Amino acid sequence: MAAGSCLLLLLLPWLVTALHSPPGCKIRITSKGLDLVKQEGLRFVEQELQNITMPNVHGKEGQFHYNISQVKVMDLQLAFSNLHFQPQQHLVFNISNASISLRFRRQLLYWFFYDIGSINASADGVHIHTVLQLAKDETGRLKISNMTCNASIARMHAGFSGTLRTVYEFLSTFIVTGMRFLLSQQICPALEHASLVLLNSVLDTVPVRNYVDEHIGIDYSLLRDPAVSTDTLDLDFKGMFFPRARQNQQLENHAVEPVIKETERMVYVAFSEYFFDSAMHSYFQAGVLAIELQGEKVPKDLEVLLRATFFGTIFMQSPAVDAPLRLVLQVSAPPRCIIKPSGTSVSVSAFLNISLVPQGRPAIQLSSMAMETKLSAKVFLQGKALRVQLDLRRFRIYSKQSALESLALFSLQAPLKTLLQLTIMPIINERTKKGVQIPLPEGMDFTKEVVTNHAGFLTVGADLHFSKGLREVIEKYRPAPTTPTYASTWPAEPSMDPHHL
Repeated sequence: MAAGSCLLLLLLPWLVTALHSPPGCKIRITSKGLDLVKQEGLRFVEQELQNITMPNVHGKEGQFHYNISQVKVMDLQLAFSNLHFQPQQHLVFNISNASISLRFRRQLLYWFFYDIGSINASADGVHIHTVLQLAKDETGRLKISNMTCNASIARMHAGFSGTLRTVYEFLSTFIVTGMRFLLSQQICPALEHASLVLLNSVLDTVPVRNYVDEHIGIDYSLLRDPAVSTDTLDLDFKGMFFPRARQNQQLENHAVEPVIKETERMVYVAFSEYFFDSAMHSYFQAGVLAIELQGEKVPKDLEVLLRATFFGTIFMQSPAVDAPLRLVLQVSAPPRCIIKPSGTSVSVSAFLNISLVPQGRPAIQLSSMAMETKLSAKVFLQGKALRVQLDLRRFRIYSKQSALESLALFSLQAPLKTLLQLTIMPIINERTKKGVQIPLPEGMDFTKEVVTNHAGFLTVGADLHFSKGLREVIEKYRPAPTTPTYASTWPAEPSMDPHHL
């Protein structure tokens, strides 16, 4: 028994780590961001409620036969609304004291009097309470997994006119009561479809696992359900890059977990060192962290200096003295990212092989030197693309063969650093220019971005704006429409032809 308890204690730290994998990327949406979402969401709700379709109302009261059809929502006044977080995984959307104006077609038969026309009606004191549950689905994407809704209408009025106005007013109790019941029954199904189908189609536009370029991809799957407090919604993403040739490869995360404490901006995005390390590890495994310069691509001044440095070797290999030079720069280990409050840097270890390539003959290696460089990294956000601008800060070369050769290579330190700055760094920065997309839905972008460095991670605080409206994105990804069916408790619709009544 004691042995089993000891084993459990030993395994407990591992189990805790397994259950709570640290995220490589974390996003926080604050109450200020939710206010912006509410404005766009309210327009969307208005549009959805305006598209409510209702079944016909028909029936018989004594000698009166009536049929109400072609019900159309003409106007909505959603003056009081609120969208707020509710722990642990919910968003609550309330509409209070709203009004809905309707118009519908009337048909009435009373003995031998037959009348048709339209009626304007108004539903007042409309209250809607909606709770959306947010969760991670099986693919790791944020989804609205469930919705509860309650809708009520306090009052409903209908305006009647025409020769049978008195008859209509007599029947208004039956007609208005039926219309009030049917309208209240249609509000929640419309909002449920809008949430579980249409809004989820917008969330489907968030990148989860996609390719960055021809070499690597990124995994933005959620690690767990969102964490919701009264003021914030936090999303933990895996934030791991992978080589496209090894898409199922997993890189263990030992980096510091990002911690977001701020709430002043609409949104915060945090990236740990793991996020950047996995990108560089993937590029390394893809075999693309290598550059070859040969012949005319080698800067002339550097070529003269290299030939002078290795003159003895070249002379001994005569007649290959005039053969072109070839420089192969190859990263020897995955680069490492270091994030400190003072800035972000990247440490790179590489080797540089210098060879002569006589035409029709095997290459002649002149030297193989090790290089250690430290690059400063400027991380910034543009639109939804996270980009990195690299600059060479420190550079050192040494021989892998002997200390004496390292001393001889000292004169190459400055020209090789210039080679890296003028030739190699532009190539690297061109590759990072495109950046990688942050997991936000289509139509939503960042503005006023501010990058802040911390120990082991950095955060980007920003505001949000909609470059596309929800309606525009939904229409682009709207599922094929289906014909709604309605269960009616009303009697079969009577014919309005007086000869058949």
